[in-house]
Amino acid sequence: MPKSSSVKAPAEPGRLSVRKTYKLYIGGAFPRSESGRTYLVDGDNVALASRKDARDAVLAARAAQPKWAGATAYNRGQVLYRIAEMTEARRAEFTALGVRSSELSAAVDRWVWYAGWSDKIAQVAGGANPVAGPFFNISAPEPTGVVAVVAPPSLLGLVSVVAPAIVTGNTVVVLAAGPQVAITLAEVLATSDVPGGVVNLLTGRYAETAPWLASHDDVNAIDLTGVDHPDVAVELERAAAGTLKRVIRPVTGGVDFTADPGLRPMTALLETKTVWHPKGY
Repeated sequence: MPKSSSVKAPAEPGRLSVRKTYKLYIGGAFPRSESGRTYLVDGDNVALASRKDARDAVLAARAAQPKWAGATAYNRGQVLYRIAEMTEARRAEFTALGVRSSELSAAVDRWVWYAGWSDKIAQVAGGANPVAGPFFNISAPEPTGVVAVVAPPSLLGLVSVVAPAIVTGNTVVVLAAGPQVAITLAEVLATSDVPGGVVNLLTGRYAETAPWLASHDDVNAIDLTGVDHPDVAVELERAAAGTLKRVIRPVTGGVDFTADPGLRPMTALLETKTVWHPKGY
C-alpha cells in the first residue's frame, strides 16, 4: 500500500504549517464526514465516512447517472483522456505519496486505454441478430447504473476498477483503501471535466460502510475486488442478494493489475437490451 512521506516540509519562520485534511469526495465537492470523525493514516488526517455519507454518495451517483449515460461515448472517452492528462500533470504529488513511477505510468496508460474503448465497446458487446421475418433485431449494451466499489489500495488497482465502470456510463461510489492516493485522484477528477456525482470517493473502513451499500435499494451492482477477507465478501454477497444486485466477486489470490485487463471489467457492468423494429415503411 502506498505510504505518504513522513518528512513534512518545515514551515517558514513565523508561519504555522498548513496541515492537509483528506476529505471525502461526494457530488463533485469535498465535504468532511457528517459525523465529524477522522482517523490518522501515516500521520495524515483522513475523514472517516459514515452510513450517512454513503447514502449521500448514492444520491449523488443516482442523480448524475442518467446524464452521464446519455452523453456520447466519444465525450466520455474525452473525459477519461483528460483524467490521464491531469494525472500525468500531478505526477510529483503521487510520487510524494509513495506511488512508484512505473505504477503511475501504468495508471495513466490505463485511463488512456479505457478512453479508447469508449466508442468501441458497444460494437463489440452488441450487434444485429439474424431473425426470420421482416424485422431488425438489435442487441445494444446499456450501463447497469450505480455501482458500489470496494477498491484495492494501490493507485493502479483503483484506476482499474473505476475506469471500466464509468467509461460504460455507470456512476460509482468507491470505498477507498488507500485514502491519500484516492483523494489525490479525486482532486484530479474534480479538475478533469468529470461531472459531479459520476465518481464519489469515501475513505474509512469498508467493513463499516460496505454492508449498507450492498443492501441499498438504489445501488445496482457491487464490485468486491478490494475485499481481502473471504468471510466479509460472503456477507456482502448475501446482503446484495436481497436487492438482486450484480456482484463482482474478489479474485482468489488477488488481481494482477499490470496485466491486460481485457473486456470483462467493462462487460461485467453492462446489460444487454434487445430491440425489434419492422423493416420497410
